[in-house]
Amino acid sequence: MPPAARLPLALAKLIARRGTHAAASRLATAIARLGPSYVKLGQFLATRPDIVGPAVVAELELLQDRMAPFPRAVAVEVIEAAFGRKLADVFAFLGEPVAAASIAQVHKARVRDSAGERDVAVKVLRPGIERRFRRDLSDMYFAARWAERLAQDARRLKPVEVVDTLARTVKIEMDFRLEAAAASEFAENTDEDPDFRVPQIDWEHVTKDVLTLEWVDGVALSDLDALRSAGYDLPALARKVIQSFLRHALRDGFFHADMHQGNLFVDREGRLAAVDFGIMGRLGAKERRFLAEILYGFIVRDYRRVAEVHFEAGYVPPIHRVGDFAQALRAIGEPIHSRTADQISMAKLLTLLFEITALFDMTTRLELLLLQKTMVVAEGVGRRLDPRLDIWSTAEPVVRDWIERNLGPTGRLQDAARGLATVARIATSLPEMLERAERIAINLEDALTTGHDLSPAAIEGIARAEARRAFWSTLALWAIAAMLALLVFGL
Repeated sequence: MPPAARLPLALAKLIARRGTHAAASRLATAIARLGPSYVKLGQFLATRPDIVGPAVVAELELLQDRMAPFPRAVAVEVIEAAFGRKLADVFAFLGEPVAAASIAQVHKARVRDSAGERDVAVKVLRPGIERRFRRDLSDMYFAARWAERLAQDARRLKPVEVVDTLARTVKIEMDFRLEAAAASEFAENTDEDPDFRVPQIDWEHVTKDVLTLEWVDGVALSDLDALRSAGYDLPALARKVIQSFLRHALRDGFFHADMHQGNLFVDREGRLAAVDFGIMGRLGAKERRFLAEILYGFIVRDYRRVAEVHFEAGYVPPIHRVGDFAQALRAIGEPIHSRTADQISMAKLLTLLFEITALFDMTTRLELLLLQKTMVVAEGVGRRLDPRLDIWSTAEPVVRDWIERNLGPTGRLQDAARGLATVARIATSLPEMLERAERIAINLEDALTTGHDLSPAAIEGIARAEARRAFWSTLALWAIAAMLALLVFGL
């Protein structure tokens, strides 16, 4: 721990209750009481038993889909208010909650249409959740601002901007119309993937506070015993999780950014089925290319190329040397290459990564936050399914395929075609651009010719305006002083 954090940690240990198992059993309840943002942190840590330990993970998994639900009657009120109709006019049947998390809970229901009745999953927003998130974010902004003021190194990590990113994500996550749109786009992207499934959205039953989608029968990846009893190949599932995430991030530039085991199921056909699309990540073409080249460089142990990609992307300031950074990357890559997950200490690896990013003045890349977080979560889920998972051999076919398609001869031809299209678009808009340039030149010439009006009358007018502004500013200061005096006198 940094020196500034050691004293508070020591004080906390003095008043902490003893007994690891007893503390773990209270952990989920304590985090749930803190607020929904802290629940998100708990869900993230639940994917990393190698960091927090299996006893803590067993408790934190309750935060993923087994939090305390709110009553069905409250859900009915939310649904009726959202649709402006009685429940019976919206759903043929609405059961008790089957899963509950930080933002919403899910009910199994049935809807009627021309084909008859069919089962659906209805996601209902928790009442008052927006107010609780605002309180959490206020606390986080306070802590982030103080961290930037007190710790020089914290400014490199951009804590305030990280909280800004979280705030934007939360706003999107609490509008189920946007989640439905994300799920629809994700379903189109993965429609031809044989081993991945996204439930279809029931657009007639979607509002800001209620989301209805196809019901998925399957086994959650969080239930290892049920997966084994059903005869699923857990190492194969682990590879499927990693490869699906990489395929979506590289191929589509649009990926599920909340891939903890509570949001992933195996359906009856053995496909990986995802739910909860409130947090989705996007990557531009450049970020996808950099990601592919960095991963492939680590896979083939070409640390020089990995270093060059970091400099090309601007991830490392140019004051440093490529060779020095390649040397640091070798210190990261070599100890974990060709090793299985159970042979790698993720805690030590993360410590080394933080030390190297500080050594080379690397700042937080906000556009990569969701990608980095999801990579850690997906690797944690895969490691839990298969403790001997080899992350490099698992990632290699997906990354190699993307590189061959996009950076090989075919990809070069596609880049050339896109370049020609850009040139053609610029050529068609050239007359309009020239007209704009001519107008700007004329206005600039007029300004240089006529200048500004600095006649005695104009100067006198400016002086009067400044005097009025000074008068009202002085009056406001005296008013504030008077109110403070009255306040002190009253106390």
